Amino acid sequence: METYSNHTPIRHWAEDDRPREKLLLKGRHSLSDAELLAILIGSGIRNESALDLAKSIFQRAQENLTELAKMSFNDLTRIRGIGKARAIIILAALELGRRRNEATSLTREVIHSSKEAFEIFKNTIGDCPYEAFWIILLNRANRILQKCNISEGGISGTVVDPKKIFKIALDNHASSIILGHNHPSGTIQPSEADSIITKKISAAGRMLDVAVIDHIIVGEDGYYSFADDGTL
Repeated sequence: METYSNHTPIRHWAEDDRPREKLLLKGRHSLSDAELLAILIGSGIRNESALDLAKSIFQRAQENLTELAKMSFNDLTRIRGIGKARAIIILAALELGRRRNEATSLTREVIHSSKEAFEIFKNTIGDCPYEAFWIILLNRANRILQKCNISEGGISGTVVDPKKIFKIALDNHASSIILGHNHPSGTIQPSEADSIITKKISAAGRMLDVAVIDHIIVGEDGYYSFADDGTL
């Protein structure tokens, strides 16, 4: 690949090195993350190409796609050259990627393990910068009936109402449920509040004949399962 100064517009690059043309000639897998993002951005600004802008975004995201997915509209528009329209395009592309992963997870239909439950929750709330609490409703064969958002909160916690959980479960004729929430801090260890609410919801489930079979805490690089740890 030839080298270019920061001030050389992409249209003056060799055809093999322009992100759009490279995608057509060599396939989408040949492009770097920054080159793919440059295609979304479309064009550069004075003295900076679209690829320069893409690299600036990745620098803010610590060169990490997971961190990029956590960036908000305001985070993106603070970057020079990224206005409202470009920020919206980037956010829409990231959301499509998240939904694609989510759809892949849901095609399993049957949950066999905590790892499979974790993958579903991770695709839903793994990138949330705030704490969110969800449930997966299952029938007697552990087939997924539905996923439901129960509550959203701040960085340090969210309020969970067991009455809301079991109203949804009973309305959908669920035989069992899996609880799940994320820790924006990245840690997977349950807090005292997590343990208390898990026991409270489990006790209510036994009274209503709706089993709580696990509670998954989603961290940055892994998960904690109350069931696997024998603390449910």
